[in-house]
Amino acid sequence: MKKNNNINRSKRRNFFKKLTVGSLGAIAYGCKTPAPEEKVEMASMTPKKEVKMKVGCQHGGTGKENLEYLARHGVFNIDGGSPKFIEGVGWDLEDSLAKKEACEKYGISLDAYHLPLSSAGIDRVSTPNIFLGKSPERDREIELIQQMIEVAAKTDVKLLLYNTIIHPVLRTGRTIDPKRGNASYSTWNYEEALKTKDQKTIAGDVSLDMMYERITYFLDRVLPVAEEFGVRLGNHIADPPTPLGYRGIDRWNSPDVFAGIKRFAQLYDSPSHGFNLCLGSVAEGLKDPKTEILPIIKWVGERNQIFNIHMRNIKGGWNNFMEVYPDNGDMDFVQVVRALRDVGYSGMVMPDHTPKHEDPAAGLQGHAFSFGYNIALIQAVASEGQTA
Repeated sequence: MKKNNNINRSKRRNFFKKLTVGSLGAIAYGCKTPAPEEKVEMASMTPKKEVKMKVGCQHGGTGKENLEYLARHGVFNIDGGSPKFIEGVGWDLEDSLAKKEACEKYGISLDAYHLPLSSAGIDRVSTPNIFLGKSPERDREIELIQQMIEVAAKTDVKLLLYNTIIHPVLRTGRTIDPKRGNASYSTWNYEEALKTKDQKTIAGDVSLDMMYERITYFLDRVLPVAEEFGVRLGNHIADPPTPLGYRGIDRWNSPDVFAGIKRFAQLYDSPSHGFNLCLGSVAEGLKDPKTEILPIIKWVGERNQIFNIHMRNIKGGWNNFMEVYPDNGDMDFVQVVRALRDVGYSGMVMPDHTPKHEDPAAGLQGHAFSFGYNIALIQAVASEGQTA
């Protein structure tokens, strides 16, 4: 009797050794075990999609201290700011080459520059007449931009980022979050803004059609140069989208931010025409950022017009929001990175407008947190299989 029990236990062990995980699953569901050729077919149905994007940064410049800071945090692609400006000429080629060389010492790729069309507003940029629509002054400023495109190309910097705005970034105050160590979040509330009675800018009243006339006047003259030198021009969303006529200005992406994006995108069929897609600024114009951001990424990404990503999260939306950490906002950045992967996005994903606090190193800390968060997101999504 004892001998028979030993034989039976041996048979059971051998039986279970022959079972694979797949065959156990098949038995559990009453299915046959897949033949070898079926297993190959099943595996081919869930390939991994290549993740081409990389973590980037647009702050701090190309000095030794900042480059070492970036390299320590695993950031090897940057927007280097701008080369030295020569009055009446444009960018200094020698300075641009020096920036490139400084980056290369740390294995960092200098991928982008910012044109002097920033988010600071029409009163604080060095080329204000382009979007004031004032000729012939804007023609001379456009010639400077054309020279900058050429300098960037000669330095192998193939992406230039810019803003098409009159108002600067608009905010009404800050919100303290005691649950995040008393972090301070930059906040916008349209109703509060209306109470301040802010004056109009030097631009006066600018309608949507006037804004687009100025945008196309500019792009008609710079896009051919960008195409000639293989440089892409990425436009940043006006931050925030606002109701039409706020302080006399119609922002080009308002009041329907997706409609504005589509209109701007379809102005030109050019590989040089696209977006510095700031997710935070786009979300600021949405009522439900978590769901509405994904079809926007898909639409713009499938047109190959996402040139750069600002990975900024918010709580709230249209007319009322605050800028928070990437992990505690309304957008699900896991879904966002998957969406960017699925459209084949290959550019930088960079922190932007990180929260502040009383520590003097708040900016560095906020960016360090975001670098690690973005790197982990990209690695996690890269490891996933994607159903064909």
